[in-house]
Amino acid sequence: MPRLFTFRLLFLLSWLLAFGTGRAARAQEFSPRLAVPPDSLRAAEQAESLPTDSLGRRFDEERVRLNLQRFTQRKTIAGRAVQAFFRLSRPREEDHGLDAVLLNRQFDQHNFKIVRRVSITPFDAFGYSLNDSLRQPRTFLEKSGNAIHIRTAPSRIRQLLLFRPGQPLLPQALAESERLLRQTDELLDARVLVNELTASRDSVDILVYTTDVFSINAGFDVRSATEAIVTAGDRNFLGLGHQLDNRYQYGRDLPQTWGYEGTYQVPFRNFVYAKGYYFNEFESHSGGVSVQRDFYSPSARWAGALSSDVINQRLVLPRDAPPREGEQPNFQFRSYTSHSLWVGRALRLRSYDLGYENPGRLIIAGSVRHEDHTTNPTNTPDDRTRTTVLGTVGYSVRRYYKDKYLFGFGRTEDVPAGTLLSFTAGYENNAVSPRHYFDARIATAGYSLRQGYLYGSLDFGTFKRAGRGGWEQGLLTSQVLYFTRRYRLGSYQLRNLVSTRLAAGFNRYPAEVLLSGLGGVAGAVRGFQPQGQILPTSRFVASYEGTVYTPLSLLGFRMAILGFADMAFINQRIGGGSPFGAEAPYTGFGIGFRFRNELTVLRTFQILLGFYPRGQLTPNGLRLFETNRDSYQFADFSFGQPSVVRYDYQ
Repeated sequence: MPRLFTFRLLFLLSWLLAFGTGRAARAQEFSPRLAVPPDSLRAAEQAESLPTDSLGRRFDEERVRLNLQRFTQRKTIAGRAVQAFFRLSRPREEDHGLDAVLLNRQFDQHNFKIVRRVSITPFDAFGYSLNDSLRQPRTFLEKSGNAIHIRTAPSRIRQLLLFRPGQPLLPQALAESERLLRQTDELLDARVLVNELTASRDSVDILVYTTDVFSINAGFDVRSATEAIVTAGDRNFLGLGHQLDNRYQYGRDLPQTWGYEGTYQVPFRNFVYAKGYYFNEFESHSGGVSVQRDFYSPSARWAGALSSDVINQRLVLPRDAPPREGEQPNFQFRSYTSHSLWVGRALRLRSYDLGYENPGRLIIAGSVRHEDHTTNPTNTPDDRTRTTVLGTVGYSVRRYYKDKYLFGFGRTEDVPAGTLLSFTAGYENNAVSPRHYFDARIATAGYSLRQGYLYGSLDFGTFKRAGRGGWEQGLLTSQVLYFTRRYRLGSYQLRNLVSTRLAAGFNRYPAEVLLSGLGGVAGAVRGFQPQGQILPTSRFVASYEGTVYTPLSLLGFRMAILGFADMAFINQRIGGGSPFGAEAPYTGFGIGFRFRNELTVLRTFQILLGFYPRGQLTPNGLRLFETNRDSYQFADFSFGQPSVVRYDYQ
C-alpha cells in the first residue's frame, strides 16, 4: 500500500509538472516578441482553448460568419462576389489582442555577440501576415495588388537596421530596429529575431521579416462641377524608400484658380534624408531643399540638418475697423529667403547598475538661421534681414511600448513614453535692435495596460528686446492627451480619448494670428465652417472622441464607429491674451464612420455628420463632411532643431 501511494503521488507530481511546463512553453512560444511567425494550425489550437466572453456578444457572431463562409463556397456569381469583397476569417492577432510590451531587455542573452549573417525576407502588401506563416494571397484583389506593387528592396530595409554582419550586437539593437522599420511609411509591420537554432555562445544569425504597404496613392476629390483636387504619389518609389507626392487643385475662385504642391524625399544610409519641395497656392509660393539626420533612436549620438528656402507668403492683415459686407480681406505679401544649420550631440549618462543602461540622455544642440526679407508688409521691425543663433540643453528619456487599437485597426503600434526637459536661449541680430530669446519646455507621458496612456506638455517662449526694451512675441502652449484602456466586447474593441490644447500669445505683433495648422477654429473644431472671418490670437480646445472598432471589413477597409465633441475658446484681441472670457466658445458634436486600410498609404478616411450650435456657415448648423486626417498624433520625446516656436502653426 505505501508503495502504491508513493507511485500515485510521483505520477501526480510528474503529470502536474509536465502540464504546467507545457502551458508555460506555449505561452512563451506564442509571445508576439519571441516567436518566429507561428504556424496557423497551432495558433488555431490555442484560440480554441481561450474562453469566450458570452456577456460581450449580442448575437452569435461565429454562426453568422460560418454561414457566410459556406455561402462563398458556392460556385455562383453572388458567392464569388462575397468572397472577393469581404474578409470573413478573423485575423489571429485580433482574436487574442496584444498586451502592452515594453521594448526593453528582450534580447539580453545575445548582447555583444558577433552577428554572422542577416537574412531579410520582405513580403508583398496584400495577403501576408507576420502572425500567420501559412497565410497567402487568395482573392483576385490581393493578387492584382501585389502584381503592380514593387516589393521593398532588402537594401532599403538594411538601411534601417542598427546592426551589421561582423559587428557585436549592441543592447536593444534588435528591438529598436524593429520599431524603426514599423515607423517607416513603406512598411506595415516587422519582426527582427534571433535564429535560436544556429545561435552559439559568441555569434548569432538575425532573421528580419517585413510586410509592405501598398505605396502608390492617387485620388480625385470633386468639390463642385468645376472644382476638384487631383493627388498622385508613391511613398516607396521603385521599392527604394523614395517618397514622391503631388497635389493639384483647379477651379478655384480668383485671384489664383489653381494650386500645386509637390515633395520628393530620398533616404540614405545612417538615417540621412534629403528632401525638396515646391508650393504654389493662394498666390503664395515657396520652395526649398534640405538634408537632415534626426535623433532617430535613443542610441543615436549625432543629429543635424542643413536647409535653404525661398518663401513668398500671402498674409491676411487685420483692419482698424470691422470689414463691411462684401469687403475683401486685407491681403499683403511677405517675401524672404531662409538658410539654417543645426548640429546636436546626445551624451549617455553613467549607470550605477551594471545590469542596466541608463536610459537618460543629455542633449546639447546649436543652430544658426539667417533670413533675408525683401518686403515688410506688416511694418514691424523684425520682418527684415535677421540672424538668429540658438542653443539648447535638455534631458530626455525615451521608452516604447507595443499595443493595438490606438490609431490603427489591429496592427502593432509603438507607444512612446518618457520625459523631456529642455531650455533654449539665443540671440537675434536684426536691422533695428538685437533681441534675446528664451524658451523652456517640459513633457512627460506614461503608459499602462490598465490605466491607459497619458501625455502632458508645457512650453513657454518669448523674446526680450535688448537695453530697456520689454518682453514681446511670447507664446504659451500646452497639451494633455489621454487614451483610456482598451475595452473588449466580443469581437469589438472600444477606446475613449480626451485631449486639451492651448496656444496663447502675449505681446504679439498686430499681423500675427493663428490661422495655419490647428490654430484656427476650423482646425480645432472638426468640420466647422465659420460664417465670417475669424482671426484668433489665442485659443483653447477641449475634445472628446469615443471609437468602437468593429470586425467588419470591405475591400480591405476596416470600419469603426466614432462620436466626437469639440469645444474651442477663441480670443481675437490684437496681441493675444487669455483665450477665456473673450466670447462664447465654439462647439461641435458629431457621429460617423472611420474606414482604414492598413495596407495602403492613404490609410484613413472618415464620413462624419456634425452639428454646430454657433457660427456655422449652414443655416441649420448641420454638416456632412469627409476627411482623411487623423485628429491626433503621438508626440515623441526626441530633440530637434533649436528654433523659435512658430506661432502661426500652433
